[in-house]
Amino acid sequence: MKIKHSIASSLAVVALSASGALAEPRSKPTFPNWDFAAGAGVVTDYLFRGVSQSARDPSFNAYFEPRLNVNPDLQLYVGVAYNSIRFANDARSEVDFYGGIRPTFGKLGLDVGFWYYYYPGGTCYNSGVVGCAPTLLNGNVIKDNVSFWEVYFKPTYTFSDAFAVGANLYYTPSFLNTGAKGTYASVTAKYTFPTWPNGIGTYLSGEVGYQWLGTSDAFYGNINFADYATWNVGIGFTWKVLTLDLRYTDTNLSKGDCNAFTSDHTATGTTFVTPINPSGVGSNWCGARFTARLSADITGANFK
Repeated sequence: MKIKHSIASSLAVVALSASGALAEPRSKPTFPNWDFAAGAGVVTDYLFRGVSQSARDPSFNAYFEPRLNVNPDLQLYVGVAYNSIRFANDARSEVDFYGGIRPTFGKLGLDVGFWYYYYPGGTCYNSGVVGCAPTLLNGNVIKDNVSFWEVYFKPTYTFSDAFAVGANLYYTPSFLNTGAKGTYASVTAKYTFPTWPNGIGTYLSGEVGYQWLGTSDAFYGNINFADYATWNVGIGFTWKVLTLDLRYTDTNLSKGDCNAFTSDHTATGTTFVTPINPSGVGSNWCGARFTARLSADITGANFK
């Protein structure tokens, strides 16, 4: 789960929280100081770069992120996040560990860090490998350990309180421990409308991205996974600490290439043949999807 926070947004929350008590004299913040962000939510389908991680089922997620504001323009952070998943190797949990640095330069905010995706409880399915369980009934194989790490760089430019654009760049030497290198790049935009008199906020946001993938190791047949594009657009409603996000997401992966990429244990059929998917089995984990997510998020400012 990608959690997108910046020191600039954190300080904005603090400023907004204080606006209702301007009559009280407050001392200026001193640095360095500690802060945190935390939240939890449910979503109808957990999508990661356009691909279902929960087999099209609902998913629960939560995170906790301690932060050290070194000065008004520099934040250090670490975090842990959880998502319920449904992988073909029987893994049912994704536990993420991450950390990084967020400097700001006027309206430009940067986020540079490291992210580790840990998927405990997996079972190896491959009849051709000693120690593994038999190949899945639809012919797919998958490792017991699909954990991997990425490094990332995420700049954001805030034109105004209402409009911001950003970019994301991620790299891993072995995506999902397949042996295939992975690079993901995307651009994002978000427009926030003025808050309604009843306190409800509204925003529109979207992302267009591209995932480059390399060649797998021998376990997966040394196949060259298909690169693909993904995009999403959505509208969100906020009220106090709650957010309801309604979103449409899609990719250009075919059902056959999606099956080769995901090892989907629910994939069926025989007609979705591609150069890397000769069995013809097809997966719907990479197709168009409408999702709804309800979440609650807090920072230290909520308690000041």
